[in-house]
Amino acid sequence: MNKIEHIGIAVKNIKEATETYEALLNKKPYKEEEVESEGVKTVFFETGESKIELLGATSDQSPIAKYLDKKGEGIHHIAFAVDDINFEIQRLEAKGFQLINQKAKPGADGKIIAFLHPKSNHGVLVELCQDA
Repeated sequence: MNKIEHIGIAVKNIKEATETYEALLNKKPYKEEEVESEGVKTVFFETGESKIELLGATSDQSPIAKYLDKKGEGIHHIAFAVDDINFEIQRLEAKGFQLINQKAKPGADGKIIAFLHPKSNHGVLVELCQDA
C-alpha cells in the first residue's frame, strides 16, 4: 500500500455536500463523475497528497442509497493506492481477507478498484485502487 488515495464520504444530497466541502476546503472540486454501473455520482477534492470523494446515489437501488438508508451520511470507505491491484487481491485473499470484488473493475477518477469487506478490517470498508 502506497498511501491513502482518498476517503469516500456518502452523502444524501451531492449538491449541498459539494457546497459544504467547497467552503470547508476553500476550493472547487477538480472532478465530478457518474459511475453508472455503481449508481453513484462522485465529486473529488484534492487535499494535499490525498483526496476526498463525495458519493451520492443516482438511484434508490444503488449500493450508496442502501448504505445511506442503513447507516446515514458519513465516511463510507478508505481507499489505498497500490501499484499492482491484482497482486494485492491475491495477497490479501491468501492472508484470509474477505473480498467483495474477486477481480478489479473500473472505478471513478481513472482508477481500477476492488473492495475488501468491512468484516475483515474491523468495520472499515477498504478500497484498493490503481491508475487504469
